[in-house]
Amino acid sequence: MSEHQKNAGSDEIDLGQLFQLIGRAFQKLSNFIASIFKGIFNGIILILLFIQKNFIILLGSLVIGAVAGYFSDLYKTEKFISRMVVEPNFNSVQQLYNNIEFYNDLAKAEDSIALAEALKISIPEAASIKEIFVDSYSDENQKIKLFDEFVKELDTSTIKAIEFESYLQNFNSLDARFHQISLISTDNSVAKKAQQSIVKSISSNDYFKLQKQINDINIKLQDSIITQQLSEVDSLQQLYKTILVKEAEKPMQGTNINLAENGQSQNKELALVKEREILKRNLVELNQERANKSSILNVISDFPNRGVKVKGFWSKYVLLLPLILLVSVILILLILNLNKYLKNNQL
Repeated sequence: MSEHQKNAGSDEIDLGQLFQLIGRAFQKLSNFIASIFKGIFNGIILILLFIQKNFIILLGSLVIGAVAGYFSDLYKTEKFISRMVVEPNFNSVQQLYNNIEFYNDLAKAEDSIALAEALKISIPEAASIKEIFVDSYSDENQKIKLFDEFVKELDTSTIKAIEFESYLQNFNSLDARFHQISLISTDNSVAKKAQQSIVKSISSNDYFKLQKQINDINIKLQDSIITQQLSEVDSLQQLYKTILVKEAEKPMQGTNINLAENGQSQNKELALVKEREILKRNLVELNQERANKSSILNVISDFPNRGVKVKGFWSKYVLLLPLILLVSVILILLILNLNKYLKNNQL
């Protein structure tokens, strides 16, 4: 047999072994997938057998839970929720969260006397408060504005190293401009009565009052500076106009016209116009800041005079109790079956 024939024969053997390996791999894969589906099918059958065997018990638990939930909903005390949107200034947001958490701790502990004293309401009204909490109130547009303000305070090299996505990842609820205070109570009018005390607890803080006083002084100073600069710009514009008028009134000597001086005058006038527009824009922004920071805690949206009923799946006992009872019965039955299986398979 020649060497060429030997090589051809060995190649055929190698290819045959390769196809056998591939076939075995596909066979194992198909067996594995079949075992998964078989396991799922067996599991479904076991579940159906479990339901069939305990159908009466499971159905009874649902009926009993539904009846109990219906009467619980019928006689339970309704809860109402009220919401207020605020804008903290002068870094008072942390104090706001601390105060709200303190009120909530008193409500959870059912310390009606301390809560009534803190919110300046009656003890029965304080006892009606079940929960009070605060969370950030911001959308994507507000986050973009906050990012823009944040970037303005940084130097050029730092700005290049910060991206909007990384800023969003590190965005804290305390960084938001607006925050929503929610109060849940069995009295639908208690939130409105507590609003003044909640706001005053921040506004009466000596540190924030000092920060507001300093801010008012700085705004007043900036306002006077911008007003003075506007007056000076107006005076310079008037002076340039007077000079141009006098230059125009002079008798022309031949055809000697100094175009360079006229161009410089026009450039100076344009520069003054631009400077005046910048100063006016700064004055508008200053007035806006004065309005935004007129209070330590701006109330954007008050608590309503009457709260609305708390709604949702978890507030309906007629839906919640059957589910709880059904799950409890299933767990008990599974434990009993497991105990029976272990007794039957003892060594």
